[in-house]
Amino acid sequence: MDEPSFFAPGQLVSVVTTQPIDRFLDYKAPEGGVFQGAFVQVPLGPRQVPGVVWGPGKGDFDYSKIRPVTKVLDVAPMRDEMREFLVRAGDYTLTPMSAMLRLATRAPGLSDPPSMQKVYRLGETEPERMTDARRRVLEVLRDYGGLSFTLKELSEMAGVSSGVVKGLVEQGAVREEKAPRDTPYPPLDVERHGKALTEAQATAAAKLAEGIRTGGYGTTLLRGVTGSGKTEVYLEAVAACLAAGRQALVLLPEIALSEQFLIRVEQRFGAKPVEWHSGVTMTERRRAWKMIGQGQAELVVGARSSLFLPFRDLGLIVVDEEHDTSYKQEDGVLYNARDMAVLRASITGARVVLASATPSLETWANADAGKYDRVDLDARFGAAVLPEMRTLDMRNEQMQPGTWISPSLAHAVRQRIETGEQALLFLNRRGYAPVTICRACGEQIACDHCDARMVEHRFLKRLVCHQCGETKPIPEACPSCEVEGRLAPVGPGVERLGEEVAGLFPEARVAVLSSDLFTSARALKAAIAEIAEGGADIIIGTQLVAKGHNFPKLTLVGVIDADLGLQGSDLRAAERTFQLMRQVAGRAGRAEAAGEAILQTYQPEHPVIRAILTGDEEAFWKAEAEGRRAAGMPPYGRLAAVILSATEAETAFRAGQDLARRTGPLDRVSAQVFGPAPAPIARIRGRHRVRMLVKADKGVALQGAMAQWVAQLRADKDLRVAVDIDPQSFF
Repeated sequence: MDEPSFFAPGQLVSVVTTQPIDRFLDYKAPEGGVFQGAFVQVPLGPRQVPGVVWGPGKGDFDYSKIRPVTKVLDVAPMRDEMREFLVRAGDYTLTPMSAMLRLATRAPGLSDPPSMQKVYRLGETEPERMTDARRRVLEVLRDYGGLSFTLKELSEMAGVSSGVVKGLVEQGAVREEKAPRDTPYPPLDVERHGKALTEAQATAAAKLAEGIRTGGYGTTLLRGVTGSGKTEVYLEAVAACLAAGRQALVLLPEIALSEQFLIRVEQRFGAKPVEWHSGVTMTERRRAWKMIGQGQAELVVGARSSLFLPFRDLGLIVVDEEHDTSYKQEDGVLYNARDMAVLRASITGARVVLASATPSLETWANADAGKYDRVDLDARFGAAVLPEMRTLDMRNEQMQPGTWISPSLAHAVRQRIETGEQALLFLNRRGYAPVTICRACGEQIACDHCDARMVEHRFLKRLVCHQCGETKPIPEACPSCEVEGRLAPVGPGVERLGEEVAGLFPEARVAVLSSDLFTSARALKAAIAEIAEGGADIIIGTQLVAKGHNFPKLTLVGVIDADLGLQGSDLRAAERTFQLMRQVAGRAGRAEAAGEAILQTYQPEHPVIRAILTGDEEAFWKAEAEGRRAAGMPPYGRLAAVILSATEAETAFRAGQDLARRTGPLDRVSAQVFGPAPAPIARIRGRHRVRMLVKADKGVALQGAMAQWVAQLRADKDLRVAVDIDPQSFF
């Protein structure tokens, strides 16, 4: 990389700040000068705000009134390739640079000088007297594998006062040390041998490693059936990348997946990688950000926001479970981490591995067209075989009112738990019941702030809106007719399924896995670890359980409502149902015990259900691709959504109608406009929402036309406008 430009004291520099100002600002370089890309603190009105020196100033303002940069931060400057990535990602998603910079500076205390601090680690002894509070402190320290915490962090995570921690220090159960705030991470041992690979795995790993050794950008789809050992294969690619002296990033769709993965990485390389997700402490977050920028962190494992870390020399990005919808950020900056990973790698000359058992149609199409390489693993690792899959035609089952587990499925579950194996019952609905209705007047309890029904969470004893998070106690009387005792839950959620299972199998140990039943990522990780060690006979779960977990004793998966995802008109309904059913079925049968997956359905003849059973994935993708191509829909056409929201429905509709009359910029690229129409959920958090959809040919440069089109909107302080390029959700 070329040496960054240097600006002498007093020379004008252009700074982009993290504040919502859609322009660059001129400042004078400070005493000692400043390099392009430097992280700085600058005055903005009465405040001091962070920013980055982007280049020479414009000089179109009275020089005497321009203020100097207050401070140059003691962190590695932003590299040219990172600035290019932010610009191109912002241009693609139509996001202001200030918002892009906020994504790239999500670390606290960057302006603090290097210093020492008191940190707390696990000690060598047990306390003389154990209390619940003390136990919680020690559990936090053990769960985080020897990481150090500040007093404030440790107290908050354990839910205790600082005095409890200090008492444990006095007894030697916790150690108090002075340590630099930010230290390099221990090196990973790339010479250490991993697990013995099968011939197919070794061939796949060699192909990935060869791409890394060759150098330069390239993307590979690593498609492997569940249990085929994709992780071990791409860890060999990570080893090749680290051996070449470059950094690697592994993206995971769920924090809950990281615990098992971190253990595997430690087994493979002799040390843990750097973590980056919402469960990481502020101290560790700051340390990670700084060390990654200095090249003193080799491997990062994290959520989608890890893409915006300041890597010094990024050589490999692995996107595990690349089809997962959680890679699309649906608020703030609307981006898809899978696509942005490819963009970042193309700029830095890195390799990308997109790993999945059921790839997204976009990735499949790119591999089919030859844009991506493709490596396949078609057999499970070792003695394990793919589960047998079959349907239960619910039209032939004798169901009792208010029950959802068919007699045939209940019999299959009973057989498994009698032999000491585990069964998983899958239902992609959180809570107790999706609807609460009054039997006196027919009223369905809705959220006060959204056009959405409130979901009963009996475990919490509350009704919850899954759109805005609003909660309220379950009322005794109907809010509409005020008649008591006539409110009734309608339909099943995982909590209600748990009640039914407890009645059918009173002797069984039952675990319900749903994200809203756990207060922290740590608690969820602990529950998953306990299940993997055999701590439950029957697991009931939402799509959380479909993602990458390895439960060795799990041999039966029962899908309660295989038709659920086929309802509605979502563009990707068939694709997502196929992926989810194949993924969840893949949880069954990992070791020598054969697995079985049973799908309860009222539509056994549906093409998607048939494709799930036959396992002919290529036939499914080809048929799905032909349908999309004929309709000109992604990935063979382009979509963009505009979401207009206001406190008054009329304001949002009026803005939409105004846009619909001024389609000149879109007409010039032959794009079609649909809407305005009320969003399927037309009100969220008290704001009325109107959607518009733009459809264009694949080769069209849509962003420029969209920006010109939306810029025509008249200013209205109550109107909010969000543009979603390549929308994944249509709510």
